[in-house]
Amino acid sequence: MNSGDRYNRLLENKEYISLLDSINEYERERKFCRHGITHLLDTARIMYIIKLEKNLPYSKDIIYAAALLHDIGRCEQYKNGTPHNKAGEKIARSILFECGYNDEEVEFISKSISDHRTPADTDDESLGAVLYKADKLSRMCFCCNAKEECYWSESLKNKNITL
Repeated sequence: MNSGDRYNRLLENKEYISLLDSINEYERERKFCRHGITHLLDTARIMYIIKLEKNLPYSKDIIYAAALLHDIGRCEQYKNGTPHNKAGEKIARSILFECGYNDEEVEFISKSISDHRTPADTDDESLGAVLYKADKLSRMCFCCNAKEECYWSESLKNKNITL
């Protein structure tokens, strides 16, 4: 595996696997959007499309790491109410170091995870803003069985396939 594939190391990281398993357990009966690997990969792929379309300077390695880790703090949110973006920022640091990311990359990715719940200005091309946009675009509200009960405002719901 070359250094550009460090995000694949997440799939073998014991802490990451354990946290994803916990999130899946917490959400087992959830009828609304879930936060498992399918959502994380959808978010990563949409981020990469945005990067290509806007010619942004982020590498695939950075994009995939941010996307695959952006909801990792959900366990803490379910356990004690800590906002998942804040918990995820802290949790992601140790996992990123274990996967071979350097100090600068860890700071950059962690900040984007922390920022991913802040609505982004349409012109904002920061990694956190791209993550926010991709996270929202990954949701398929148009075919969701729970769309009538969803707490998302109508303005946030994806009623079409949009990019």
